Amino acid sequence: MRKPELLVPASSLEVLKVAVIFGADAVYIGGEVFGLRAKAKNFSKEDMAEGIAFAHAHGVKVYVTANILAHNQDLEGVREYFKELKEIRPDALIISDPGIFTIAKEVCPEIEIHISTQANNTNYGTYQFWYAQGAKRVVSARELSLEEIKEIRQNIPEDMEIETFIHGAMCISYSGRCLLSNFFTGRDANQGACTHPCRWKYAVVEEKRPGEYLPVYENERGTYIFNSKDLCMIEHIPEMINAGIDSFKIEGRMKTALYVATVARTYRKAIDDYLESEEKYRQNMPWYLEQISNCTYRQFTTGFFFGKPSEETQIYDSNTYVKEYTYLGIVGEQNAQGLYRIEQRNKFSVGEEIEVMKPNGDNIPVTVKAIQDEEGTPMESAPHPKQVLYIDLGHTLEKFDILRRQEKEEQ
Repeated sequence: MRKPELLVPASSLEVLKVAVIFGADAVYIGGEVFGLRAKAKNFSKEDMAEGIAFAHAHGVKVYVTANILAHNQDLEGVREYFKELKEIRPDALIISDPGIFTIAKEVCPEIEIHISTQANNTNYGTYQFWYAQGAKRVVSARELSLEEIKEIRQNIPEDMEIETFIHGAMCISYSGRCLLSNFFTGRDANQGACTHPCRWKYAVVEEKRPGEYLPVYENERGTYIFNSKDLCMIEHIPEMINAGIDSFKIEGRMKTALYVATVARTYRKAIDDYLESEEKYRQNMPWYLEQISNCTYRQFTTGFFFGKPSEETQIYDSNTYVKEYTYLGIVGEQNAQGLYRIEQRNKFSVGEEIEVMKPNGDNIPVTVKAIQDEEGTPMESAPHPKQVLYIDLGHTLEKFDILRRQEKEEQ
């Protein structure tokens, strides 16, 4: 049995550290250029070096994305960028373009190359091709079933690795190669600037009746016809391991630390429980399902893993996330008075009940006893995003604990 790697995304240095602490075996990140999430915070060279050092100190790997579909003007910049990465030494580069692949082999041959899902990796012949070129790993297209992945495993070298998305947003376009954003806004998804028009609301207009919007679905006057449910395979860890997948990949390089911590912690426990015993995994399934629904999501689907998706995998009436918890901040160091430093993310107040989310799976309800600003001035609430505060929750905390608040259900 292969022990799968849990591969978690990070949008910033702070989120990388949370991913490491909450159970990732590896983290994938983007630099300031040549990745497919140009709108993410992404990593400066300095942050990347610090993040890699932090991860390595905890036995965790770091992969850097360089998976745009490159144009002529990109190539020289890619070469210089890889010279910088050669010094920083990530564990692998994630690449989709053969030209960029060739440059990586020339400039930093000592760094592993993983082939991005953007390269449309749908058959074992493609895997064999990339292996012959020197790639260590290929990320399977999201359009593959588990049976197809199993057949790929049987037809590629034992030391070649299969990485597969198992959780997160699904793209309407084939392996993410989409032109909708370019068509509507001039921002190229394949260059990292996607505006996510698949989540917009659409209606049909008849050519000779401009301005009259015709119903597309039931009695609605518009529909989110491209809006897929989110992928979730927490109930199918055994099948994915049995298919021969080496790396379980979480989507979400635009997500918050709360999202990353929630998903990483839940899959970490599910994987470890199953490797210990299938009975333990089955017994703990209600906990996994409860926890995974605590972060923002669009309803869940198993995507293409068990065959071609039906209309049930789409959400036609809205593009909003289900949101059960609000992210408040990450616990930092204690000061001389014993208060804990946080950089606040959303408003909370003295006397309010919130929750401490710990890497080991515990969720501890606490009451906010006191809030102070950096000068030690008492405050009744924390209204300013990213303000540095010191707090007393009446409970011993640890660095990188996550603070969150459960949202009240509407009556």
